Amino acid sequence: MTPQIILTIVIAIVGLVIFIMMFQIIGLWLSALFSGVSISLFQLIIMRFRKVPPGTIVQAMITSHKAGLVQITRDELEAHFLAGGNVLAVTNALISADKANIPLEFQQAAAIDLAGRDVFEAVQTSVNPRVINTPNVAAVAQDGIQLIAKARVTVRANIARLVGGAGEETILARVGEGIVTSIGSSKSHKAVLENPDSISKLVLEKGLDAGTAFEILSIDIADIDVGENIGAKLQIDQANADLKVAEAKAEERRAMAVAVEQEMKAKAQEAKAQVIQAEAEVPKAMAEAFRSGNLGIMDYYKMNNIKSDTEMRDSIARSGEEKGKPSSDED
Repeated sequence: MTPQIILTIVIAIVGLVIFIMMFQIIGLWLSALFSGVSISLFQLIIMRFRKVPPGTIVQAMITSHKAGLVQITRDELEAHFLAGGNVLAVTNALISADKANIPLEFQQAAAIDLAGRDVFEAVQTSVNPRVINTPNVAAVAQDGIQLIAKARVTVRANIARLVGGAGEETILARVGEGIVTSIGSSKSHKAVLENPDSISKLVLEKGLDAGTAFEILSIDIADIDVGENIGAKLQIDQANADLKVAEAKAEERRAMAVAVEQEMKAKAQEAKAQVIQAEAEVPKAMAEAFRSGNLGIMDYYKMNNIKSDTEMRDSIARSGEEKGKPSSDED
């Protein structure tokens, strides 16, 4: 292929692309014109260079114009798209709010959308309140009985607090905390079962929707089940713990007594060894006394007589004690 043919093909392709773009732009311009929306071909072409989809902007302008909204301008829609917002969601939210007589300006709706919230869903929730089911909330009354409650929270979106307001998780957490507090302050679980609406009244009085993006309309207790006897379980656990402590202290005292007994036995063995050692020294001392003349034969005989007499007296005394003891038959 010659360069002229290649150049011709390129020019044809570029011309085809330009023709298609112009055809689309002209089609959008005609749609806007027939819908009563004032926008020029030049503005639509400029949108392409700004990387703004003309179809989205034109559709939003036609929709808002047909709905009777005149406060939305093309510049605002383009600025919101370039900021990363959802143009069609904001437009639909403004239309819904206008039909429901809810005051909502474009700047406020755009701020809500840029904050990451679904502004159209928020308007729908404001018109049509939504029911949020809480998970099972377990709490213990003062009599130790556990109650498992489940509530249904009816909320309505608060448009003024959508930017910076807490979400559903905060509502559920606060409602769960209120249920636990209400059941925990009841003296008996029977009182809660007889009058479950007392929980709703107490929780609603706390103003749980403060600082959130919702307004709580009602809190209804859907179900209450009786759980375990937590008080009895705690008492059993405490008794087991006290028993183990007492057993440990008794074992400590027994070990101490055994140690003292072993120490006394050791001391007795030591004393016995000392006595045996001392008795072993007696013959040596007597022999030394005989050699030195400090002990005579007659003195030795007298000492043996006294020793024999003492042993005889001890033997008579022991035999008398044994006779005086009652026999097993008498017992």
